[in-house]
Amino acid sequence: MKAVIQRVKWAKVTVDGNVVGEIRRGILALVGISVRDTGDDIDFMSEQLLNAPIFDGPEKKASVLEMDLGILCVSQFTLLGKTAKGNKPDFHDAMKGSQSRPMFDHLVSQLRASLGEKSVQTGEFGAMMEVSLENDGPMMFQIDSDN
Repeated sequence: MKAVIQRVKWAKVTVDGNVVGEIRRGILALVGISVRDTGDDIDFMSEQLLNAPIFDGPEKKASVLEMDLGILCVSQFTLLGKTAKGNKPDFHDAMKGSQSRPMFDHLVSQLRASLGEKSVQTGEFGAMMEVSLENDGPMMFQIDSDN
């Protein structure tokens, strides 16, 4: 499982002109699910997203969980694309939508169990989305459960 996370002042996802997910300060997480991913990868990613110390706390760097901030989680299979052979991306490592949706939903459920329903928002799985955000920093990281 791969994620690109960005520290944001705000972020939202729009589908067909309607806002479907929105947070104020927190993390925008673009998440790609691999054909090799299991429940252990979900647990790892949940732990990373909740506890990454990327915010300025009162005395030290703090996490989304410690600061009671939000996470906007967006499914992004293109993170698994490879261009090792030419320019055309190869998505064979990306799990098919019918299999990856339950895994994505499980990740979101784990995050909501820690932060609450309103603090964890999503895009619309499988839809063409517009993602708008204001970076804070900017600060961006890649997380890979294979490492």
